[in-house]
Amino acid sequence: MRWTGHHIDSATAGFGSDPLPLRGRVALVTGVSRREGIGCAIARRLAASGASLFLHHVDDASIHHLGLDLIDPDAPAALITTAAEAFGHLDILVCNHARSGADGPLGTLDAALLDAHWAVNTRSVLLLVQAFAAQHDRRDGGRVILMTSGQDLGPMRDEIAYATAKGALASITPTLADHLADRAITLNTVNPGPVDTGYASPELHEAVRRRFPAGRWGDPDDPARLIAWLATDEARWITGQIINTEGGFRRSR
Repeated sequence: MRWTGHHIDSATAGFGSDPLPLRGRVALVTGVSRREGIGCAIARRLAASGASLFLHHVDDASIHHLGLDLIDPDAPAALITTAAEAFGHLDILVCNHARSGADGPLGTLDAALLDAHWAVNTRSVLLLVQAFAAQHDRRDGGRVILMTSGQDLGPMRDEIAYATAKGALASITPTLADHLADRAITLNTVNPGPVDTGYASPELHEAVRRRFPAGRWGDPDDPARLIAWLATDEARWITGQIINTEGGFRRSR
């Protein structure tokens, strides 16, 4: 094709020109505890792109991993330090971990419930980002990807504590991205929408399935493809964004 008189081919455009775009980079992915989960799908995609992996919460002796309860205020910094020391540097942080369940609607909440969701879903993420930024001294572009849950797109009446904690991450995304930009680090937040990781009852599964134009739930690999791409140089000009990857999920039906 031609564009303003200049020939453009796939190599100069950069689309698919490198089969291993993350070769030489190290990624820390949190919340990789279930093989059916989004975390495992993200790890597979990053590995397929050439990244070396350090995984939080996984039972696999063939890779670097660490089981750590991120509700501990000291755990995020310890996790970043351990991951960076294992490889000598750390380039990519994907905060996939989350506390969900044991939640409720207005009228059922107490301080302990709210604090528990805040500690895992928000405080630990902020501390992870802070520790990642402190150790990142490479100028070839760091990447941070956070996870939210579409709480700004419609009500989540039975998950007040969870929606509040995840909403805080979406709200702070532009501020964090602005701070990290001076260190050549991009930060974006992904809302994966409803993803089938085996948690839904048959009744809920069918009710949610009907709300997708494609007639199916999201698969863990659906958000994983986007997250892996955001970690590459193809996405180096994207930062401070909340990106929804929901397959046209219809909340109003």
